[in-house]
Amino acid sequence: MTRFKRFLRDESGAVTVDWVVLTSGVVILGIVVMPPIARAVGDMAILIGDQVGQAGSNLEEAANR
Repeated sequence: MTRFKRFLRDESGAVTVDWVVLTSGVVILGIVVMPPIARAVGDMAILIGDQVGQAGSNLEEAANR
């Protein structure tokens, strides 16, 4: 019985458990948040590409005048 009590009082390894729990929380949060962010970044890239293309067309038209 004293070995069991000593085992329950032993706190070595507690930091490892905390680290694993915190790391898994960050990973899960990243997995949950990544799809909406990726979609928004993709949409923004399309908008930026459209604007750059339009600006290029405007410059070509100005150069031809």
